[in-house]
Amino acid sequence: MESTAVKIIRPVLMSLSRLTVARYHPRVIGITGSVGKTSAKRAVFAVVKKVRRVRMAEGNLNNELGMSLTILGDWSDEELKMVSHDQPTGTAKFRKMAFWLKVIFSGAWRIIVKSKNYPEVLILEYGADRPGDILRLMRVARPDIGMVTAVGDVPVHVEFYAGPEDVAREKARLIERLSPGNFAVLNHDDDMVDALRDHTRGRVMTYGFNEGADLRIGRLENRVAEDVPVGISFKLEYEGSSVPIRIDGVFGEVSAYAAAAAACVGLIFDMNLITISEALVEYVPAPSRMELLPGIKRTLVIDDAYNASPLSMRAAIDTLKGLPAPRKIAVLGDMLEIGKYTIEAHENVGSRVADAANILIAVGARAKFIAESARAAGMKKEDIHSFETADDAIQPLVDLMKRGDLVLVKGSHAMGLDAVVRAITAEPVATEEA
Repeated sequence: MESTAVKIIRPVLMSLSRLTVARYHPRVIGITGSVGKTSAKRAVFAVVKKVRRVRMAEGNLNNELGMSLTILGDWSDEELKMVSHDQPTGTAKFRKMAFWLKVIFSGAWRIIVKSKNYPEVLILEYGADRPGDILRLMRVARPDIGMVTAVGDVPVHVEFYAGPEDVAREKARLIERLSPGNFAVLNHDDDMVDALRDHTRGRVMTYGFNEGADLRIGRLENRVAEDVPVGISFKLEYEGSSVPIRIDGVFGEVSAYAAAAAACVGLIFDMNLITISEALVEYVPAPSRMELLPGIKRTLVIDDAYNASPLSMRAAIDTLKGLPAPRKIAVLGDMLEIGKYTIEAHENVGSRVADAANILIAVGARAKFIAESARAAGMKKEDIHSFETADDAIQPLVDLMKRGDLVLVKGSHAMGLDAVVRAITAEPVATEEA
């Protein structure tokens, strides 16, 4: 529940943000989607920073408060953590108030006294947990480039909508009001996203693996050195030209899609494919998004514990299947906020993981459907372990792990599987707050 202070502060910050955008006229890149927003945002940042002064939304700043914070200034990780959802309600009251006052006064000052260093480009996330969210955010900043990453058959937050089609309509709000001189960047492989081309007057640029995409991804491979996964390689093809892309520390299709989306933005900024490929070398994934970490007992851990939807869960499991390891362990938690699709979606995950992992650790009440489906798909009963909470799963998982194992950890954020990652990694794990 929001505090009274936040209810008062929000309209003030939104007004300051609108005035700031009007004062500096930054080019706004707006990104939305049910999967891949943060990865795309970071890839776009890696590309655009080569040619423009740019700022991106840190952490998960994709609501009205978070968007306003991004527009109004650069803030330290410690400041953002203090006002994030992870900060317990009612704590650090004076520090929070001091920070909000700092934001308000510094934001007002930049409107009065124009800064020479304000970003030329803002990369903003537009979250859509519920109907109407996109339009509320667009009242703060309307994008010049609107990007929709993916919706999928069962999008996250779908329980708050009539169905996936309504989620797609909500995402379409981001590009509906683009002018003919602006751009909509769309995932060609996602049928619901590709269909949004009819919802915009802007110039459409598409990306994907399938034929018909303006920017096409090809020959995706997970790179391995001395039996250890090190990254991905693929090709980007555009108007008869192609370039090889190599990115370390990322895996699977999600990262390739993020890079391709960023390449589309680079082309819009008149960059050539070679310059874009060089920029993408500096793309760094967000913490807990298919992040490869050294594990205890000389294992490897794929930390994808930040969140989960049916689409991202399938992608993570497929990546696990395609990577080499003597033994593979999947630690999978509940997928939340998918409403009437809950049972079917978890059962589909179970049948998929049975063909990708040697051992399954299911965490949560809904994940029991994953376990049951994996058993029905042929996974041995003794290789399936179910637990109510992340804390319950930690010690049994530690006991099971052996040298050389590859461990995937994925579930909805509220399941707290980041605790599992911290317990089984050999080095301290950075977390992304806000």
